[in-house]
Amino acid sequence: MNLNPQMLRSEQHVEVGQVIQRDTGLLINRWIRRAMQEQPHAARAHHQALLDHLPHLLHTLGQSLMDRLDADSTPHHKPALEHGQQRWEVGWSLPEVVSDYQILRLVLFEYLEEALERPLAFREGRAIDLALDEAIAASVTTYVAESENALRRHADALKESDRRKTDFLAMLAHEMRNPLAPILTSIELLRLLGSHDANVNQAREIIERQVKQMVRLVDDLLDLTRIARGKMELRRTHFDLRQAVTEAVQTIRPMLEAQGHHLTIALPEEPIRVEADEGRIVQVLVNLLANAVKYTERGGRIDVSAAREADEAVLRVRDNGVGIEAEKMGIIFDLFTQIDRSLALAQGGLGIGLTLVRQLVELHEGSISVHSEGPGKGSEFVVRLPAAAPPPFAENLGTAPSHAAPPMIAPCHILIIEDNTDARETLALLLQMLGHRTATAATGPDGVARALAERPQVVLIDLGLPGLDGFEVARRVRAALGQEVQLVALTGYAQEEDP
Repeated sequence: MNLNPQMLRSEQHVEVGQVIQRDTGLLINRWIRRAMQEQPHAARAHHQALLDHLPHLLHTLGQSLMDRLDADSTPHHKPALEHGQQRWEVGWSLPEVVSDYQILRLVLFEYLEEALERPLAFREGRAIDLALDEAIAASVTTYVAESENALRRHADALKESDRRKTDFLAMLAHEMRNPLAPILTSIELLRLLGSHDANVNQAREIIERQVKQMVRLVDDLLDLTRIARGKMELRRTHFDLRQAVTEAVQTIRPMLEAQGHHLTIALPEEPIRVEADEGRIVQVLVNLLANAVKYTERGGRIDVSAAREADEAVLRVRDNGVGIEAEKMGIIFDLFTQIDRSLALAQGGLGIGLTLVRQLVELHEGSISVHSEGPGKGSEFVVRLPAAAPPPFAENLGTAPSHAAPPMIAPCHILIIEDNTDARETLALLLQMLGHRTATAATGPDGVARALAERPQVVLIDLGLPGLDGFEVARRVRAALGQEVQLVALTGYAQEEDP
């Protein structure tokens, strides 16, 4: 006759069940002694909390053998789940729990045969096996659920840690912008003052290059935090990709010349139309070119090209630099990855440029790939973007961007409200050299009072002022002076996406 779990549950084994309920204490003592012999490393868990719980487990097991159960009834599941929970809380592993139930099985069979003074009947043994197997299954269920909860809590903790890291990097980048502003202003002051000393001019140019490199690193760091927060917004326009190449090359040219690299540019005669954020695409190219400059020995060769291939606009940046090892190809775009640590230490960098490049390209529904034959054989980065269809109206996309000087502003009265002394004084001096009349204030309340007293034409307002923040200062000045005054924010939070 074939047996199945439903049949075994429906049978009564009163004699066996009565012994288990009557001698629960003796069974527990024997179970514990055997378990301590066979699992000494787990014996620590047999403390009072577990001992208090074991009688309920065995009592329910005995009752299930005495009762005639419905096919789907498994009344021992609840205490088994609780038993598994107890084991989990005191640090047992799942294999230890399963082994503990196997020890209980042996103890039950031995004790019952001694107490009944006869071998257990086949169906009695199968009924006990079924009950213990279901108890094991219940414990496994508990462990799986607890493991999932633990993983979920760990994932939540990692997310929170990542969020705090992102917030810290964002604040760090914004704070780094504060000293950069007066440095850049001072450089412009030196330029306006002029000098006939070639050494002075050379020193100023070096400072300017290095500060602009620092600005680029800070901006990249800020962009990474914006993307991580989901606050990066693209300002898409139709433009000619050749313009982006030209602008990126002009941006990076001082670095190229400083390293003595030879640059070749290959662009088609026809426009390469794309619908993208032109500033971000320029940023992608600048980062790729900067990476090539960094990892190519002095006097190397760098090639940049753009072309349309089918329905894609393709950018390529190739160098004959240090190349990339095969095992690093898969991590080259990971955050803080640097392919040659010795060069990275010599040239500087945070290992974020290529990560930002990939994220910006993917935001444009594009892709980026890298190829290298190995160390010392250079590398090539290929960016693919969706090409845009020709516009339905005439449009001069082939004209290079204008770099004419901005129109001069007529001298006016400008109030600077800025709590950073260096930033405030250098900006005032620069504006004075450009022919403007200036006044300054270091706090929000002083700034409002000065604005009402002097009625300037323009007010430059730092948003992070003490006393009153820049927004409240702007509201009060606007309420008092109306539209006759122009208000301009001074802030390290330079993007609309920033808080």
